[in-house]
Amino acid sequence: MTGQSLQDGIDRAGSAVALLWKPDGPPFTPPVIEPEYAGWREEQTAWHESVAISDLSHHMFDTFFEGPDTTKLLASVSANNYEKFAVGQAKQFVPVTSRGFIISDGILMRNGENSYTLTGVPAAQNWVKYHAQAGGHDVTFKTDPDSRFRPGGGPPRLFRYQIQGPLAQELVERAFGGPLPETKFFHSTPVSLAGQRLKALRHGMAGQAGYEFIGDWSGATAVKDALMAAGEPLGLVHVGAKAYATPNIESGWIPSPVPGIYTDPDLADYRRFVPLFGVEGQRPLHGSFFSEDIEDYYVTPYELDYGRIISFNHEFIGREALQKAEEQTTRRKVTLVFDPQSVHRVMGEDPGFVLSYARQRIETDGQLAGMTYQAASLHPAGTVLALAVVEERFAQPGTAVEVVWGEHPGPGADADVHLGFPRIRATVQPAPYEQYARDQYRRNA
Repeated sequence: MTGQSLQDGIDRAGSAVALLWKPDGPPFTPPVIEPEYAGWREEQTAWHESVAISDLSHHMFDTFFEGPDTTKLLASVSANNYEKFAVGQAKQFVPVTSRGFIISDGILMRNGENSYTLTGVPAAQNWVKYHAQAGGHDVTFKTDPDSRFRPGGGPPRLFRYQIQGPLAQELVERAFGGPLPETKFFHSTPVSLAGQRLKALRHGMAGQAGYEFIGDWSGATAVKDALMAAGEPLGLVHVGAKAYATPNIESGWIPSPVPGIYTDPDLADYRRFVPLFGVEGQRPLHGSFFSEDIEDYYVTPYELDYGRIISFNHEFIGREALQKAEEQTTRRKVTLVFDPQSVHRVMGEDPGFVLSYARQRIETDGQLAGMTYQAASLHPAGTVLALAVVEERFAQPGTAVEVVWGEHPGPGADADVHLGFPRIRATVQPAPYEQYARDQYRRNA
């Protein structure tokens, strides 16, 4: 690579925590699209009660991998099952380090026998690209960055429009003149709309029924116009950047966990490959939970509820560590439902739109129970919800906890210093929080 590396940044800062700790770091929201179209409350309500459209075209990186060794490469660096991976199918990509800590995840779409697209934050894509080069694999790859970083400011290579909500199927039938071919969850089928060829991926971020339509950017306007026109009689609502950052709270997906790459001496070359000014070196770490040891923020796939995805039918980096972690995991992903009165006491009578990726301490009777990963206002729930990872003994639904809401100043202050942060009462509930996502979402995968 050229320019400063992640290892350069760590060396200069003195530690990974010193590099990443940024109190009050602003939350990520998608670029290009408007913050709100109908208002974040109305937009959240739409995917519960009617139908909503989200534009996913601008906020993710896409890396396109091709070549004779592509499947072999991907299998060697991830825990996914490639023996059962059909062309047109997508999977949540699960790469881990040799110690079993997750790098990040992403959505891996199989386009052909040895052709794939990996989509999401670039951390997982960097991992694959590094091993493609280091391992001498016969693979080519090309990355299309998100719209904030695309050289020259041009359009993305692909458009992605997501339709979800109780009326999603009716909208799709109106747009296409009838039902689409029956498609399993996270599988796609080729379709045509407004003279454009595209894929219809069975998917929806809030766990609601829906589709994600993916195609070449040249057809973006025609396809979106057709979907908007079909949805107008149904009260279709366009989701803005604020509301779009929240449906994963209901479906139980934790975005961008801290990559487990900062401390392992065996990954020094990898850290020199990763650019400093990328997600691994710039995504802020903050909140009331503070530790000088970056490993206290690492997670395994089992703690993110990815155990159902992991396959041991092949050799891959971290296989042995994950086999041990399967039996040793003591933490579980949960949803926290904040007490509305506590929210008002801490954030004000009308806190407005709340969105935070802070690592806030979760306590029970003053004892550390876990930490939050994302908190957001959910209007249909009438309060703030948070995704969290807690110790198993605190993970039962109905367990009462307190969230320590504040911003530790970081290095230089004691990790357990009493800073007078307010506490918000919360109740543990399952993740996914949305019942449809728990019971029906992946039923026909």
